[in-house]
Amino acid sequence: MEAALYADDLDAAEHFYETVLGLEKIARQGNRHIFFRCGQTIVLIFNPTETRQPAPAGSLPVPSHGANGAGHLCFKVAGEEIASVLARLQHAGVKIESDFRWPNGARSIYFRDPAGNSLECAEPKLWNLD
Repeated sequence: MEAALYADDLDAAEHFYETVLGLEKIARQGNRHIFFRCGQTIVLIFNPTETRQPAPAGSLPVPSHGANGAGHLCFKVAGEEIASVLARLQHAGVKIESDFRWPNGARSIYFRDPAGNSLECAEPKLWNLD
């Protein structure tokens, strides 16, 4: 239902995920987090500096959390749509790190968000999700 990545610069993350990737932003709380809808999953982008802080009195009792270093997230993209996603990323100046076919024939493209997280767009057949 949800997947989380961490980014120190939420403004850059907001622009990238909303404008470049086209995800629907559903919430932003200051410099703490941004939530996006991606199909049936919610993509959570947290500022690790803020989420490591204990929850303030009277707020929801969400434990503190955070991560260091790049994370990874893979988006399911239909094979016939990968070329348009690739063109959109290239038009936005996003460097494509890898574009290949897996042994089962599924295509994946890899790139990074502004925080350095590794992102992948892969055909559903990579994991037999057709």
